[in-house]
Amino acid sequence: MNGQLAVNKVMEHEAGYFDLIFMDIQMPVMDGYEAAKQIRSADRDDLKKIPIVAMTADAFADDVRKSREAGINDHIAKPIDVQKLMHILQKWIQ
Repeated sequence: MNGQLAVNKVMEHEAGYFDLIFMDIQMPVMDGYEAAKQIRSADRDDLKKIPIVAMTADAFADDVRKSREAGINDHIAKPIDVQKLMHILQKWIQ
């Protein structure tokens, strides 16, 4: 529903609960860039390395660069290409 709720949800679960985070970029209250930054800055080792994948309509090179700067590992544009989604899942979940 919004970026702050996404951050809260991640923080309320124990380390290792999530294998990967799909992060929308355009969210109310807190956008996906800020949410990713807050997750990465948490005092938990698992959140410093968990794969975060932007899943967004923001598909320009500048958007991908901003994602990387925010600590997001990968980027998939909407509408979702299922083949690309499967490749990303295979890449990040082992």
